[in-house]
Amino acid sequence: MSNVNELVRDAEQSLQPRFSQIDSKVKTKLRRVLAAFQKNRVGEQHFAGVSGYGHDDLGRETLDRVVADVFEAEAAIVRLQLVSGTHAIACALYGVLRPGDELLSIVGAPYDTLEEVIGLRGNGQGSLAEWGISYRQLELTADGRPDWDAIRGAVRPETKLVTIQRSCGYSWRPSLSIADIERLVSLVKAQNPATVCFVDNCYGEFVEDCEPTAVGADLIAGSLIKNPGGTIAPAGGYIAGRADLVEQAACRLTAPGIGSSGGATFDLNRLLFQGLFLAPQMVGEAIKGTHLVATVFERLGYEVKPKPDDDRRDVIQAIKLGSPQKLEALCTAIQRYSPIGSYLDPVPGEMPGYESQLVMAGGTFIDGSTSEFSADGPLREPFVAFCQGGAHWTQVSIALEAAVEAILALG
Repeated sequence: MSNVNELVRDAEQSLQPRFSQIDSKVKTKLRRVLAAFQKNRVGEQHFAGVSGYGHDDLGRETLDRVVADVFEAEAAIVRLQLVSGTHAIACALYGVLRPGDELLSIVGAPYDTLEEVIGLRGNGQGSLAEWGISYRQLELTADGRPDWDAIRGAVRPETKLVTIQRSCGYSWRPSLSIADIERLVSLVKAQNPATVCFVDNCYGEFVEDCEPTAVGADLIAGSLIKNPGGTIAPAGGYIAGRADLVEQAACRLTAPGIGSSGGATFDLNRLLFQGLFLAPQMVGEAIKGTHLVATVFERLGYEVKPKPDDDRRDVIQAIKLGSPQKLEALCTAIQRYSPIGSYLDPVPGEMPGYESQLVMAGGTFIDGSTSEFSADGPLREPFVAFCQGGAHWTQVSIALEAAVEAILALG
């Protein structure tokens, strides 16, 4: 164990200049959040919520404006009734698309949980395909990057919406930077300005200095219990962007005629405001953790993505472990050093929306948030572990020592 402690400690020391840079960027992002709170005069009166239909919820309406300002968008909805990032994305897609439209992915295959939404798997549940919405995707290049040449001529007259997944998801590819997204949007708009550019923003919030809506994206969506919830939002998701598109998505969440005016908050507004305030700091700590995990595993000879010195584009760190035993060992070790359920053993199993069996370490205060240090991965070649979260990088360090010990014990 002493050798492992030394390995991790040396990595920590080598990363101190990087950690200082991350702290400086957190200050920039927090300043943007504070400016939105100040502009909208957030006060204790906004913590009260309503029940029932959710009409005239001053706190919810103010939070919508705050999030819109933080994301530099015309409008936003923040709703506890959005059960996940996938649900938020689905509401955006169903809200904008109509029968006969085409949905085009210009960055390869979507995240696993969207396959049944689109209609690539499953049937009889009302997928986009069953509503007469066609789907097409442009594959990534061999190195996992957008095929810029193919994108230049990809938009057709029926292409109503182009979807861009910011994070790598369960793919072994680089996540997209804000600069990448700006270039993608520009290429699409040059072909047809009316084509809606939608960004799946999950795991990317507060990683860079601005969000996709600040560089031309028409619509973005994500989960509140990931980055923007600051580890304390109890549930929910958000959709932000052009006001008319946000309202269309809201009508899908509720009903036409109700739209964004519905959705009770049950006196939970304070947690949503507070989580948003904490989010830049929590994301900064998670980013430090990704650098630490990458540094240690690269020194052990494993292939990692992104590399230790790469700038981060989301809070996910991938490690190519090469065997199911090592993937399970890593997840088990991380679960042991989670604040919740440390006594549990992660067991591979089926999960709704996913094609492959998954093994997950997720001992978090909010079920499914992954905001405290967590790891998961599908049981398929090349057996990649996807690590994310970490309320403080020292939690990552403690769990990392155990994970390295467990993997070294396998030989």
